[in-house]
Amino acid sequence: MQDLLFRGAATALVTPFEKNNPDRIDESAFRNLVRRQCDAGIRALVTAGTTGEASALTDTEHIRLCEIAREEAGAGMPIIAGCGAPTTARAVSLVREAAQAGADAVLVVTPYYNKCSQEGLYRHYTAIADASPLPVILYEVPSRTGLHVTPETYARLAVHDNIVALKDAAGDLERVPLIRSMTGDRLAVYSGSDGVTVPMLSVGAVGVISVLSNLCPYAVSEMCEAWFSGNTARAAELQCRYASLNRALFSEVNPIPVKCAMAQLGMCAEVFRLPLCPMNAEDSRRIAQMAEAFL
Repeated sequence: MQDLLFRGAATALVTPFEKNNPDRIDESAFRNLVRRQCDAGIRALVTAGTTGEASALTDTEHIRLCEIAREEAGAGMPIIAGCGAPTTARAVSLVREAAQAGADAVLVVTPYYNKCSQEGLYRHYTAIADASPLPVILYEVPSRTGLHVTPETYARLAVHDNIVALKDAAGDLERVPLIRSMTGDRLAVYSGSDGVTVPMLSVGAVGVISVLSNLCPYAVSEMCEAWFSGNTARAAELQCRYASLNRALFSEVNPIPVKCAMAQLGMCAEVFRLPLCPMNAEDSRRIAQMAEAFL
């Protein structure tokens, strides 16, 4: 296997917006979030992903988040820039700008709205990997994009030297061993769903790109470290302990619940860009109370 970008827990960071101006990123709050993650032992940071409301950000904001994360985290922390886009050309543009902003790798979701064939997916990712000066992490989340990538397509893509990993949020555990059997050590796999982190590790995943760790970074970090140190019982215990909170964090479309809970805990403002909007205040307080019990 080629060198891993990271092993263990990475956080898919939320993007805080200013309380009285949702058209502006709250850079101070974002810096605080980055520092908190670093202090908790998180192994990598993802900016402008699904949890970061990427589709509502301008290209300039995509890059600014990456720059801030690099400034605050320092050279030792891998910064993975979300660079997904409906078109290949825009994704390539984001990838090149992310490299200039200090990213260590890019996370590229399957094209949304522009649904395509498996051959189209292969060509899309190959074009991005050919143009990218950074390693590429593939990202599959069919609930968002309507696109499934077949294991056969992953096997074709894994041959590319610049395609190094997969964030799998497809929700199909049976498929993961098949993908790994067809790609071998050429494609590292990360769980893209907090609710199945330990099950994914058990079939060879090397970590998680987590939503939960925005709230509970120490716990998610410990879960992964316990697994890799051989304390699988502790890892399973933590997976089960946080099961109800994980479910609550996806009771509405991500990142609405996690961001609302973070706002209740004073980490950011409860501000979204339409069409996303705050959840019911009572439910938001309930999730925050659940999270606070574990902090």
